[in-house]
Amino acid sequence: MYFHIPFCRKRCHYCDFYKTTQVRFLPRYLAMVAGELALQKDYLEGESLETLYFGGGTPGLLAAGEVSALLDRVNALFCVVSGAEVTLEANPDDLISGKPAAWRAAGVNRLSLGIQSFDDGHLRAMNRRHTALQALEAVHTAVNEGFTDISIDLIFGLPGLSLSQWENTLDTALSLPVSHISAYHLTYHEGTPFFTWLRRGMLREATEEESLEQFSMLMAKTAKAGFEHYEISNFARSGAYSRHNRGYWSGEKYLGLGPSAHSYNGHSRQWNVSSLQKYLQALEIGKVPFEAEELTATDRLNDYLITRLRTRWGISTGALRAEFGEAATAAVLASARPFLDEGTLTENEGALCLSPAGIMVSDRIMAALMSV
Repeated sequence: MYFHIPFCRKRCHYCDFYKTTQVRFLPRYLAMVAGELALQKDYLEGESLETLYFGGGTPGLLAAGEVSALLDRVNALFCVVSGAEVTLEANPDDLISGKPAAWRAAGVNRLSLGIQSFDDGHLRAMNRRHTALQALEAVHTAVNEGFTDISIDLIFGLPGLSLSQWENTLDTALSLPVSHISAYHLTYHEGTPFFTWLRRGMLREATEEESLEQFSMLMAKTAKAGFEHYEISNFARSGAYSRHNRGYWSGEKYLGLGPSAHSYNGHSRQWNVSSLQKYLQALEIGKVPFEAEELTATDRLNDYLITRLRTRWGISTGALRAEFGEAATAAVLASARPFLDEGTLTENEGALCLSPAGIMVSDRIMAALMSV
């Protein structure tokens, strides 16, 4: 289950997720999310919840009582397994003393901190609210208040990011008591300030060579520090995978709550309206404002290939055959042959997996394997 908390105190220059700075609507919004939970209680067809995720936006704005109230509502309407992973995203400046402990008491057992960089200049350029020092302090505050499962987000491929600056960010991250790192290449999304400035020639986009150097350094340093590269953008220490994201990558059903949130029940996808006001207006009259599409066999096959290939476990040819039949499996294997020959794909214990070189060109491989 995913809760989208779309409120931000300020807008980051790179982010295209649906969000609003109208934080005054938060109490009304949470009441409507509670209503959506009741309206969607049958969507997962009785399956138990193994993970809950508060994403954003800025879920770190939530008080412990607000988190607790939502979790109580979930437990009243759904079956939640014992030991379910409950993740809350937060910005470093959200972690004032006492707040992480209160979140833990409310039921949160995993934190995902949006650090992005340990370089103050790049943090200012991204319009982040925190400093590098605040990021360091946030991690230690979370640990001191009882969190043992902490993930941090980083961004590379930033305009003007030198290899030495990226190395400093990585070295700092790897020195911290965190169990998980998500590292993403900057994408210039239309409608963001970064996109506008790039189009106007005010920013210089990282070259392909710079991006590959930064990604190669990321893979080398995380491996040396004992992190497992278990998905293209994700690294875990001692098996501390994101159970929530692994659910997405393994095709589990999921329910998303809030504006712009997506849901999947095995045979169709749906997504809520990307407007806070339209969302609130609809829920106030007992309606969930969403669009939906039924998935064709080709849609399901393509989703299967893309999600599985992103992970270290790859595409099990046996599972592929059982799910989609011999003809589809033969077609995938035929499309995979050139990549196996060049070494960007490997075949390990009956699974097609990206090699380290293949991770660098994963988009090209995925496009080739997909059915039209």
